[in-house]
Amino acid sequence: MYYQSNGYPHQIPYYGNISIHHYMEYPNYWRYPYGHASNEIMLKDYGANPFVININEASKQNNTYRTALWTGKHLQLTLMSLNPGEDIGLEMHPNVDQFLRIEQGQGVTQMGKSKDNLTFKRNVHDDFAIFIPAGTWHNLTNIGSVPLKLYSIYAPPNHPFGTVHPTKAVAMASAKDKNNSNGNTVISGKTPDEWVRYTEFLVNEGLEDVQRGVNPTHILQEFILMGVLVGKGYSPVEAYETVEEWERTGESKLLQQSKNM
Repeated sequence: MYYQSNGYPHQIPYYGNISIHHYMEYPNYWRYPYGHASNEIMLKDYGANPFVININEASKQNNTYRTALWTGKHLQLTLMSLNPGEDIGLEMHPNVDQFLRIEQGQGVTQMGKSKDNLTFKRNVHDDFAIFIPAGTWHNLTNIGSVPLKLYSIYAPPNHPFGTVHPTKAVAMASAKDKNNSNGNTVISGKTPDEWVRYTEFLVNEGLEDVQRGVNPTHILQEFILMGVLVGKGYSPVEAYETVEEWERTGESKLLQQSKNM
């Protein structure tokens, strides 16, 4: 954190996205919903557009359990606030790496290979960063007397664009709804039907291979590989072109062999 003689951070507004050509002119200030000035900008999801913000101030001024601030194709930023004694809740993301940074308060973080064996435990406070590998059970608890303010980065995104959970109870109810049978499941920002539509290009390519009489083993190899690449963040077209190039250039001898079987 840094300080200025004119009383930062309480006496001047924060602003961003200002053209360098108008730097000395009066800017269009970007302000926050919980400050003292009028015409304040709401903390909401600005992804996936170019964006600059004072993340320390935004984190401290957020009063919701979780608010998505930026959701892109490969990464998501959310703001969080935990009341004294409150925790995020024991959870595990199979395919998501996570980064947390504390901006205010005191907490304790726990991690482990299973939810019954959290062997990693550390006390944390403002300016501490927490790295959570995919597949790791984890929790963070506020052990201080003031709200624990932090931001969380998911790679890839873990919540739908525009997610706002005013309280932990709302977040838990939302998570329960994602896993019920009414079709509301959301993974990396897409429902099951949206994923089906997203991968339709690969399905059509596979059907064309079947009609051409391509060896079934080769078709399965190719399209399972493409599915893996889509899971790694490739678009369906990028995944298709990548696997086809592996076959064409001979980078994958096994694909060439199965095609000629």
